[in-house]
Amino acid sequence: MTAGPDHKQASAERFVISVDAMGGDEGPATVVAGIAISAAKNPEIGFILHGDAAVLGPLLQKRRKLANRVTIQDAQGVVTMDDKPSQVLRHGKDTSMWSTIESVKVGDATAAVSCGNTGALMALSMIRLRKLAGVNRPAIAVLWPSRASTGFNIMLDVGADVRADSRDLLQYALMGTSYARNGLGLSHPRVGLLNVGTEEHKGRTELKEAYGLIGDFSDQANYDFVGFVEGSDIPGDVADVIVTDGFTGNVAIKTGEGTASLIGDLLKQAFKYSIMSRLASLLALGTMKRLKTRIDPRHVNGGVFLGLNGTVVKSHGGADATGVSAAVQLAIQLAKSGFTEKLAARVASTSALAQSDGEPADKVAQIQDERQA
Repeated sequence: MTAGPDHKQASAERFVISVDAMGGDEGPATVVAGIAISAAKNPEIGFILHGDAAVLGPLLQKRRKLANRVTIQDAQGVVTMDDKPSQVLRHGKDTSMWSTIESVKVGDATAAVSCGNTGALMALSMIRLRKLAGVNRPAIAVLWPSRASTGFNIMLDVGADVRADSRDLLQYALMGTSYARNGLGLSHPRVGLLNVGTEEHKGRTELKEAYGLIGDFSDQANYDFVGFVEGSDIPGDVADVIVTDGFTGNVAIKTGEGTASLIGDLLKQAFKYSIMSRLASLLALGTMKRLKTRIDPRHVNGGVFLGLNGTVVKSHGGADATGVSAAVQLAIQLAKSGFTEKLAARVASTSALAQSDGEPADKVAQIQDERQA
């Protein structure tokens, strides 16, 4: 599975983002609306939109500001949320998701964005883009609203692989550190290892081993290892990068999204309780809008696939135009920073720790099938 970069450099004149128009729950109209929002903010960015040209053409004609900014790549097939990754690998060459990843592989685009099936997207990305030299398991990293000065912490893995041994967790720390530098502008990030307690004797064997490895590489990789952190520290100001396995991370992120939604509903109910509370809601309208924006998952939508020869951003399947725009904005930011190249250099510095000699495509698809099930 491991290979060197297999793509040309995208145009130096304009960064191009490859977008899967057909994978989201809300349909291509929502994806086009999200692109339009990002295009207005980034006049130097171009887009390749993958999907049914007969559907996408009329949608683009309604948005004149996207004229000469978007190229349609016709792809008739669609990867559904129920499709198994192995099926997509064997029979998905005509799909919009495959076409989206292929544009990054051949160098027509700098980064890819899709709202589609996570397992299929990861399997396709690993097979078509291949892993960076030295990476055993790629990871999905997300931005988590926090008390930190940047406003966000980074957590990984949140679902690329439910398993992770001590060396995988070290690689997550290194990749998360690179993301913190390029995504949050932190020159010396703080790294924490998620556990059931902060004491060194707590946790599974692989966590204790990872504790030593991550600590040993802190000086070489220029980060500050703060040790074990707990779930309450994920939105805190203890660590900028939270390292964990994909099972734990996925449960945590979905719990956080559900909690944010619950808080919003409870506030609405509280302000409708009486006439006085309704008046109070009018007085606090500006404050409440700022709070809503701060905790709204749509504004931090987008998980980055780390450890691949190319930048891939996975948007939430149910994202609206605001959420799609946030995912595209993240892809744009990472593309401009040269993130993939910087991440490759950081991982290469510890390539001796890599355990993977590569996995055949069928094995990768089988793993993704098991996760999806």
